[in-house]
Amino acid sequence: MGDPAGIGPEVALKACMDARIAAVCQPVVIASRGIMERVAGRLGLPVPESLNEPRIPGFDAAAILPGEIHPLCGAAAGACIEAAIAGCLRGDFDAMVTGPINKTAIAAAGIDFPGHTEWIASRCGVTGETMMMYHPDIAVALATCHQPLLSVPGSLSPERLITVTRQFHSALKRLRGRKPRLAICGFNPHAGEGGLFGSEDEMVLPAVYELLQLGLDVEGPLPADTAFAPPNRRRFDGWVCLYHDQGLIPFKALAFEDGVNVTLGLPIVRTSVDHGTAFDIAWHGKAEHRSLIAAIELAARLVLKEGSAGFPVLR
Repeated sequence: MGDPAGIGPEVALKACMDARIAAVCQPVVIASRGIMERVAGRLGLPVPESLNEPRIPGFDAAAILPGEIHPLCGAAAGACIEAAIAGCLRGDFDAMVTGPINKTAIAAAGIDFPGHTEWIASRCGVTGETMMMYHPDIAVALATCHQPLLSVPGSLSPERLITVTRQFHSALKRLRGRKPRLAICGFNPHAGEGGLFGSEDEMVLPAVYELLQLGLDVEGPLPADTAFAPPNRRRFDGWVCLYHDQGLIPFKALAFEDGVNVTLGLPIVRTSVDHGTAFDIAWHGKAEHRSLIAAIELAARLVLKEGSAGFPVLR
């Protein structure tokens, strides 16, 4: 469902009506029934038959206002996420596809995770997970994710870059059926310009050397300002980005409507929409559900390729 005050309920309702989803899976919506009934009634949409409602203490669907941040909305989104994870780990579900959450509401509910990626990995008992953003025309993997920019250099290391790049390589090879050519972006302007603009880019070189020894086709560090220019989009199949916005800005510029967030390194299959809660249009009938369709289709494709085992951590 995502945050009940956002567009998550609406796009879920629309997706359940879409013939493309019925062709690839049997969807089970994990949500507040009261919220889904309110949104469905407002927009003239049917409520899905397969709907699981987790226990949400203190939550009153009738009191929720669209577009407002509230701790109970964070708690409701959290209860749905926990139910989906538990169901996947038990084998009740083959995959989980998540709607958009509001991180402020999640924090206000007392949930100590910066985002879905870290949250699901923790519940699955794994570390070393990677966020991949996927579209047939562009794919990026993030070496760091939801953290302040000032903390990013301290979270980077050749070992982390090797792990992320190997996971990314494995995922793209399975999704596209061929060995991918990968770029690793630099951290500083001009990838450091030989040390003139900082030393952080130097950690990329030992990672690239080790990856080449492992047989991967990888190059880096590439200056991030030209890494996604048209000639490089023709040269490379995927880009390892060192921090969140370095990868998400070009990805969303090129694939916002139907991009998919995939978590690598989990024992389950998890995909997600690539957009936020869009509080400004919540429950108005204006939300586009293409990203959710793409996320569900990709999850179904991954299950058919890999079973429910997801993309295990590569060390």
